[in-house]
Amino acid sequence: MRAAIGLLITVVALFFAARRGLFIFKLVKSGVEAPNRRRNIPEQINLEVQEVLGQKRLLKKTVPGIAHFFTFWGFTILTATIIEAFGALFQSNFAIPLIGHDSWLGFTEDFFSVAVLLSLVVFSAIRLKNAPSKKDRQSRFYGSHNDAAWLVLLGIALVIITLLIYRAAQVNTGDFAYSNFAFASHGLAALLKPLGHSANSALESIFVVANVGVIMGFLVFVTYSKHLHIFAAPLNVAFSRKPRALGALDKTPNMDPELLTEDSVFGVGKINDFSWKQLLDLVTCTECGRCQEQCPAWNTEKPLSPKLLVMSLRDHLFATSGQLLGPRVASAETATMEPVMLVPNVIDPDILWSCTTCGACVEACPVDIEHIDAIVDMRRYQVLMESEFPTEAGTMLRNIENQGDPWGLGSSHRLDWVEAIDIEIPVIDGEIPADVEYLFWVGCAGALDERARKVTQSIARLLDRAGVKFAILGGRESCTGDPARRLGNEYLYQMQSMMNIETLNEVKAKKIIASCPHCFNSIANEYASLGGNYEVVHHTQLLKELVGKGSLVPVNKLEQGKVTYHDPCYLGRHNGIYDAPRSVIESVPGVTSVEMHRHREKGFCCGAGGARMWLEEKIGKRVNVERVDQALEVDPDVVSTACPYCMIMLDDAVKAKKAEGGARDDVAVLDVAQILEQSLEIK
Repeated sequence: MRAAIGLLITVVALFFAARRGLFIFKLVKSGVEAPNRRRNIPEQINLEVQEVLGQKRLLKKTVPGIAHFFTFWGFTILTATIIEAFGALFQSNFAIPLIGHDSWLGFTEDFFSVAVLLSLVVFSAIRLKNAPSKKDRQSRFYGSHNDAAWLVLLGIALVIITLLIYRAAQVNTGDFAYSNFAFASHGLAALLKPLGHSANSALESIFVVANVGVIMGFLVFVTYSKHLHIFAAPLNVAFSRKPRALGALDKTPNMDPELLTEDSVFGVGKINDFSWKQLLDLVTCTECGRCQEQCPAWNTEKPLSPKLLVMSLRDHLFATSGQLLGPRVASAETATMEPVMLVPNVIDPDILWSCTTCGACVEACPVDIEHIDAIVDMRRYQVLMESEFPTEAGTMLRNIENQGDPWGLGSSHRLDWVEAIDIEIPVIDGEIPADVEYLFWVGCAGALDERARKVTQSIARLLDRAGVKFAILGGRESCTGDPARRLGNEYLYQMQSMMNIETLNEVKAKKIIASCPHCFNSIANEYASLGGNYEVVHHTQLLKELVGKGSLVPVNKLEQGKVTYHDPCYLGRHNGIYDAPRSVIESVPGVTSVEMHRHREKGFCCGAGGARMWLEEKIGKRVNVERVDQALEVDPDVVSTACPYCMIMLDDAVKAKKAEGGARDDVAVLDVAQILEQSLEIK
């Protein structure tokens, strides 16, 4: 009887799970082609080992990471018990062929059964502690389908409980062949033994069927819930952009005017404009809220939550599945729905424009969802197809197009910073001379902003003092196009980049120094797709090298010695450069380096990225003020950074705090280069 019931449950469950799985597969496959998603087999295996089997990203949060590690491996190892349960439907003392009832297997199964139950206690405690009802927006579970989460925890618990009860009953009926090393089964058996042989026999039959039923029910539930990530996450990891979905954007569409037609569409306006990888991202989301927890927009009361954005798009994907698959695959109701524009019908414009593209969400996501690419794709459609974007951005875009910089000051001012220093800097007219090792890409801020110019001058003096031969382009330099691209104006970005690539190739640039992380990222990571291949170094990397080999020797003790360093997003998360600037700071005598609570991979944005530098911040707390508040918590003498955007944003916020009496008058904002220059012996 138990075999018949178990088989019936299994067949029905597999039917519904397979049907749902096929539906999800077709839905994801309906997306447009995704570029750059093929990699060699050894690299793919390495990714799966690290991120899926090793749970590398999840372990960044120690307690929940360890709990998830044991749950994942528990269910992986307990696959053996599932096989045994199905075997037990037909034969009470069933053993897996070639393995049998070895003591090590019985112990391992019981160990992971207990480990999973303990992990469930940890998960429950975390959810209760961080419940939205208590912490509201500060809870990373805010906006999640919490009822479903509790059902999942209950389902997992029932899988383990029914397993242990039927195994314990087997001990008492003599059908359990594992030794006392199966400690949990034998321990529970001692509690059931007084019930007698007949009762234990009945319990064995009831709970082996219950175990199979719970497993099959859980399988179906998973395919209809966010826990689809159990199956989707390994695929999403396999097809993720590596080494990281940061730095360069995923797509560089062909914007050649000769190839454009009236039917050309740029960016993502409707759900079916997303690539299949982006649709896979949507169904992979676990609603864990790690992205939301790290997002600077969400943490300053903006409407953008990367998690809620993905959930909204996912819900819309399922709601409109009939448009993508037709009524034969999806429901007839969804097939009759009219296509809707994502913005503003699904994603509010304020959500879209709140993003600083800092990469905190991508860095935090344990299943490799690529939020920034999706956001920029939607911005592209709004800018290029609808001409809908924040009003103040229009001035910035016109300035870049007409004057070659976001401020609109023009090329005639790009050499103003040179006039204030007493060193000869070659300005390239033809090709770079053979004795010049580096081309110094100054950048718009470094050449045109008063505060950033001081950093540029410090860098130039340091390079000259170290004997580094370098030159600049002067008026021939133009905006790299980064603000335009992150805002969504891909056309203007490509115009700027092609012009700059042509200039760089004309002068035969090989090695480039960039002080702006946004320029660094564009030239090093994004220009290659348009034919510009160069060796690019950030100024902090070169300064570290020069200090290391003794070309620059800091000897003077820094008067203001307590320094906290702010990681620029496009230097840190986007390009993995964390140690070089810290190494330079720590080489200075008298410096006490103190870290803010949020630093390195978990650093907090200054608020300028994603073209936010030129957009009004009308909602919530200013991001730069929040970051400075975090810096002031460690009571520094100097707030240091290595980016002109960050310099401007942090300096503005520090001045505002001083005016309010919230910061000491002597707190300074300095670039790493300025700190190093202050420490050099004056000849």
